[in-house]
Amino acid sequence: MSLPKREVDELRPWVERTVKKILGFSEPTVVTAALHCVGKGLDKRKTTDQLRPFLDDSASSFVERLFEALEESRNSRGNKGAGEKNRKRGLKEVFGDEVEGVKDGDSVESAVKKKRVPRFEEVEEPPVLPGPPTESPGMLTKMQIKQMMEAATRQIEERKKQLSFVAPVPVVQTDSSAPHPILPTVDTTQSIAPSQAANFMNDAIEKARKAAELQAKIQSTLAMKPGILGALGNTGPHNLVALANLHAMGIAPPKVEPREVTKPTPLILDELGRTVDASGKEVELTHRMPTLKANIRAVKREQFRQQLKEKPSDDLESTSYFDTRVAINSAQRAKRGFRFHEQGRFEKIAQRIRTKALLEKLQMEIAQAAKKTGIQASTKLALIAPKKELGEGEIPHIEWWDSYILFQLLNVEMHGVTNLVEHPIQMAPPVDTDKPVTLGVYLTKKEQKKLRRQTRREAQKELQEKVRLGLMPPPEPKVRISNLMRVLGTEAVQDPTKVEAHVRAQMAKRQKAHEEANAARKLTAEQRKEKKVKKLKEDLSHGVHIAVYRIRNLHNPAKKFKVEANANQLYLTGTVVLHRDVNIVVVEGGPKAQKKFKRLMLNRIKWDEPNSKRDDSDDEGSRKNNKCTLVWEGTAKERSYGEVKFKQCPTESMAREHFKKHGTEHYWDLALSQSVLETTDD
Repeated sequence: MSLPKREVDELRPWVERTVKKILGFSEPTVVTAALHCVGKGLDKRKTTDQLRPFLDDSASSFVERLFEALEESRNSRGNKGAGEKNRKRGLKEVFGDEVEGVKDGDSVESAVKKKRVPRFEEVEEPPVLPGPPTESPGMLTKMQIKQMMEAATRQIEERKKQLSFVAPVPVVQTDSSAPHPILPTVDTTQSIAPSQAANFMNDAIEKARKAAELQAKIQSTLAMKPGILGALGNTGPHNLVALANLHAMGIAPPKVEPREVTKPTPLILDELGRTVDASGKEVELTHRMPTLKANIRAVKREQFRQQLKEKPSDDLESTSYFDTRVAINSAQRAKRGFRFHEQGRFEKIAQRIRTKALLEKLQMEIAQAAKKTGIQASTKLALIAPKKELGEGEIPHIEWWDSYILFQLLNVEMHGVTNLVEHPIQMAPPVDTDKPVTLGVYLTKKEQKKLRRQTRREAQKELQEKVRLGLMPPPEPKVRISNLMRVLGTEAVQDPTKVEAHVRAQMAKRQKAHEEANAARKLTAEQRKEKKVKKLKEDLSHGVHIAVYRIRNLHNPAKKFKVEANANQLYLTGTVVLHRDVNIVVVEGGPKAQKKFKRLMLNRIKWDEPNSKRDDSDDEGSRKNNKCTLVWEGTAKERSYGEVKFKQCPTESMAREHFKKHGTEHYWDLALSQSVLETTDD
């Protein structure tokens, strides 16, 4: 249920004070959010969810206090509007049968009426009292203290009446919505022992004295701070009753010198500009500065860590499950002894590392020098060449290619060697090349027209035969605007407008039928795409044509894109291996696609064009003219590669391993040998 604006405005000061008490500083955003939730009539759970981003863990307790204050406000507002019977409780209802005789309405009406107390006064920060009682003094309101005093006074008078000391005194009935305890009733007809009566008397006097002292202290504090309870003065009837009780018990009330608080306390500064008190002592003022919620969370987190560090009291012995005979062995870390290294161990390791690094550096320098001069590739090529220079007409004992197989001439069977040459059996090629190739017969334009006329004449003749036999109705005469009078005759003369409309309808019908026939014969987008792909793809059942190209420099992105894009458009498969001075392009496909790709690689692409980037060579003198060379072309039974992809191979072994994985390492050997020979010639 939503609250009216007036009640929300009355609730605002209490909310501001409570927010300042929780956060340590005033926050208008939290106050506005809390009043908005209360004004909209949200419940506790929704209000807590709305305020949790501002108050974190304190949101639930703040909402509880907010709703308690709101409920108390509603109760006090309901009690104020009720009748006299609902507003005041009778003495019989409060004290039972002890006050049945006290029914005088005039005495009740003449009782001092309670002044209006602000609704949220008890939530305000309690002032620092001189020696307040330890039993939560902030929970006792002024009216509760007054009721306790009246109950104690009435009990004393009842005890005196029982003991026949003094006459009964009429008790003043007060209006209070706060609950208070109902004292047990005492039957006046019972006889009480003098000692018991004296004990009762002393207890009652002690309670009354303590209550009077407490009320006097509260009143003295309120006199020093007149703004706490509004316009409530110190000369009311409740104060008079409290002072009378103190005088009756022989207790002197504390003297309070009322101070007129009309101006704030003056600020005293010394010569250095520091804040000092009246005695000249420096005063440290508390500065409330706005801060971020992150800083507040950091402080709370640090406080929580300090609480965790404090070791809780060990109360295991107080439990019934604790057995003192069982020893608790705490987890201990195993002790580790010293392990000393031998003298000079790390010096040897360092020396070994330095030697290895120096050796690697020398090997790198030698390899770079050999690569620049071409010695490395020439050395590899020389390994397969004969090592000994033979003279003219000299016959070697063993050929150089057999020397890798026959290390010694001990197990050679010489009787099997003759002067005859053994020719191996010729195997049939995987592709049948003996099949005659038939060329298609193409007609001339004149022959094509003649053939079309004959076909149409035969079709027209067949239709005429069907009409003659009655198998189909005769077709309508083909009327045009030019032959209108000749075909229709008298009908055209009688109603020329109708005949012209009929002729034009026939013409539109024939045009529509013609367009529909053309549209039916027209290929769809999917069919056109399939036709184009079928035209580019060739039949590879009789063998796959392969071409191997070698390029010196293939670092230009534009040229790399041309190679890859044309290979994919021609539906060629293969691979491109990038190595220094030996860039190999292998493509597989049909003969027509190979012809187009060969023209692209050898003629269309200008390989010697200057690149935008700097060449890989170190100086201008060592630059080489870039060109593309056809290493080998032939056929194979099936493809060895998939879609064309680029492979970067920094070393020769890595490049050969890549080809070997597809069973075509001979492509690399052939291209590398030609590259070495070409480098040597240069």
